[in-house]
Amino acid sequence: MSRPAARPDPADAAAAPDEFDDHSGARRNFLTVFPSIMLPMFLAVVDQTIVATALPAIAASLGDVDRLSWVVVSYLVATTIAAPVYGRLGDVLGRRRLMFVALGIFVTASILCAVSQSIVMLTVARILQGAGGGGLMTLSQALVGEAIPPRERARYQGYLAAVAVTSSAFGPVVGGYLTEHFGWQSVFLVNVPVGLGAALLALRLPQRAGTGETFRFDTPGLVLFAAFIASTLIMLEETQSAISGAWIMPAILLLLAIGSVVLLIRRERRAPSPLLPIPLLKHPAIWRCDAMAACHGATLVSLITFLPLYFRMVHGTSAATTGFLILPMTVGIGIGSLVTGRIVGRTGRTAVFPSVGLTLVTIGLAAVSLAAPDLSIGALSMTFGLVSIFMGTLMGVVQLTVQLAAGSRQLGAGAATVQFSRSLGAAVGTAIVGTVLFTTVMLISPEAGSAFGQILQEGPQALEALTAAQQAAIEGGLDQAFRNAFLCTAVFAALAMVLAWTLPIRRV
Repeated sequence: MSRPAARPDPADAAAAPDEFDDHSGARRNFLTVFPSIMLPMFLAVVDQTIVATALPAIAASLGDVDRLSWVVVSYLVATTIAAPVYGRLGDVLGRRRLMFVALGIFVTASILCAVSQSIVMLTVARILQGAGGGGLMTLSQALVGEAIPPRERARYQGYLAAVAVTSSAFGPVVGGYLTEHFGWQSVFLVNVPVGLGAALLALRLPQRAGTGETFRFDTPGLVLFAAFIASTLIMLEETQSAISGAWIMPAILLLLAIGSVVLLIRRERRAPSPLLPIPLLKHPAIWRCDAMAACHGATLVSLITFLPLYFRMVHGTSAATTGFLILPMTVGIGIGSLVTGRIVGRTGRTAVFPSVGLTLVTIGLAAVSLAAPDLSIGALSMTFGLVSIFMGTLMGVVQLTVQLAAGSRQLGAGAATVQFSRSLGAAVGTAIVGTVLFTTVMLISPEAGSAFGQILQEGPQALEALTAAQQAAIEGGLDQAFRNAFLCTAVFAALAMVLAWTLPIRRV
């Protein structure tokens, strides 16, 4: 039995201007803000998918294939840390000026990514890029919530979904084309003109003052949070090399992660201006939505990261072909978001869509993990496209529910918890899937582990010089490793499904 829907925060009604009383007034406000946040949102979404098809080329160029996930994870870690910072500062100082700060950092870091000469250097540049990118989606979502009252937000989710469709579809196709014809560096350089255009459009954003309340940056909280994230991700990487019995370092890092999170929670409960709004996170709808966003991020970003490797290593596809193979998945996410937003706007029902959608996603990913070796690349691509449509039912509902539960005074903090949770889940989830993938390869077929880099560079034809027995062992190891990786993403989807069915706010 579903629980009754929560009442909208009275502060929302008090803060809403008179023109929100009719649909045309809400539309005017939205269309005033939307063009100015369109490109920042585009950059925030596209930078995850445009890099995906370049990953095999980056690994072939810079080496360190076992650390390839760092390119994705480092960006996600930085966005995870940056999201609550931008959300909190946006509430206090105003979101317009912070948008320029985020864009400046993002563009500068994109140039540094393009000139990187090693995986470590690229990782550092991606951390800086994430420090800017973490504010783009958080500030954009908060600006929409600031302009549109709760019930009307669902009606305009379609516009936001259209940006997601465009950027998600643009990413893998153009990323593959740029990588194949201009080198992997071009996928970062393309951010420069787009970022400058976004800055020009941001000049049109209305000047709204922040709350002006006294705010002291929570530096100890930031340090403890960074220590927790870094120790967790490094622990997962060390686990890959611990199959020989060297478990001391992972155990030490696990204790460091646990200690950091305990101290972080204690610190945030006492801090005058906490990095993480603990009281807000105690709300039953908000913590469930944030956990759903984390699981969704883990599922989607893991697939976007490792599917290009699968297509390259198992089927020998080029970067451009890989971009087209991922296209159904990235478009499907946008279609699901678009349709869900329109239906929610008409009916007011919210939680039922991710509840049913994630059930189908879990079933689909579990089936793929069993049948992947027997599917053609075309069938596999279309299967992920179908699954992703149902994955698109989640994020719009999560954002709407959190904004409704948080109220107008904590709108930025609420939006930041969603972005923070999604980035955290994506970072940890990608690291877990990478650990499962590489550990399975080494356990089942050490030959596949040693040949991993060569196969990545040359494709399956790298196996032609080996004996039939060696080829069979390597191919079997790769098949099982990727099947386990896909099964891992199904587990993340199953966790999100359970949370969706227990969400207390089920309509607006």
